[in-house]
Amino acid sequence: MNVTFTPTALDDLRYWLKTDRRQTDRILALLEEIRRTPFEGVGKPEPLRFQLAGCWSRRIDREHRLVYRVEENEIVVLACRYHY
Repeated sequence: MNVTFTPTALDDLRYWLKTDRRQTDRILALLEEIRRTPFEGVGKPEPLRFQLAGCWSRRIDREHRLVYRVEENEIVVLACRYHY
């Protein structure tokens, strides 16, 4: 599966690249896991509701979440900073 970042998610990733390499490594590891098993595995994946219905989140750490949507052959990352 291909991974695509929204402009917001790309800004989030750039922030982590500048400020915290460990968080960046964690995000990349989660993306690899999502490519293999989009709806289960590391990071406690959970389906989101309401305005983000159809999207999933995984824990990067206690404060931050990786929010993504799985389409046919693509993973669209919506955010990777803050909590939803």
